[in-house]
Amino acid sequence: MSEAIARELMAQRFRSFLPVVVDLETGGFNAERDAILEIAAVTLTMDPEGNLIPDATYAFHVKPFTGANVEQSALDFTGIRLDDPLRQQVALTEAEALGEIFRPVRKAIKAHGCTRAVLVGHNAAFDHGFLNAAVARCGIKRNPFHPFSSFDTASLAGLVYGQTVLARSCRAAGIEFDNSSAHSARYDTERTAELFCAMINRYKDLGGWALAQREQGIEEQP
Repeated sequence: MSEAIARELMAQRFRSFLPVVVDLETGGFNAERDAILEIAAVTLTMDPEGNLIPDATYAFHVKPFTGANVEQSALDFTGIRLDDPLRQQVALTEAEALGEIFRPVRKAIKAHGCTRAVLVGHNAAFDHGFLNAAVARCGIKRNPFHPFSSFDTASLAGLVYGQTVLARSCRAAGIEFDNSSAHSARYDTERTAELFCAMINRYKDLGGWALAQREQGIEEQP
């Protein structure tokens, strides 16, 4: 399969949307009030056999926006130390972090012949809500992500594996998961990307995608 065919299949597979896996670590559960502390994204692509695979990872520490709330319980849960000198040295503002994520996402959308990104997340509504709130705070006009559509790997894993917790879902899919590394945006995003790809590819290998193509009248590629 050529790169052109893989590009065409990616554009067809999700109705011209490019799935991009996103995870955020936050200072609480209120997207309007609580800070984003880490953000990570993994772009996806297709291999020559038409399997969905992780492509590139982008991960950043984020400075709490002015007036943001950060619950101590959230810091205890994630293990994030706001006073860590290394973190303070590399952390970006929300606007800077979103810019660093959105630029390669836009490039990936164009490279795969897609029109927009669709957020993939484990309990996606949580990450999507925080992302949209940050976009609004920063006054960003060109958000590459669909404003409300998303793919939730917790729901998909419940269907495929009977598991909804990320660690258990990964293990059910044969993906190693280190609990001590969890709740880092980079680690959780990369494992979620592997999980999403595993489920999409399993469906393809079982013949479900080929059947869906035939029912929609989509011509299968050689």
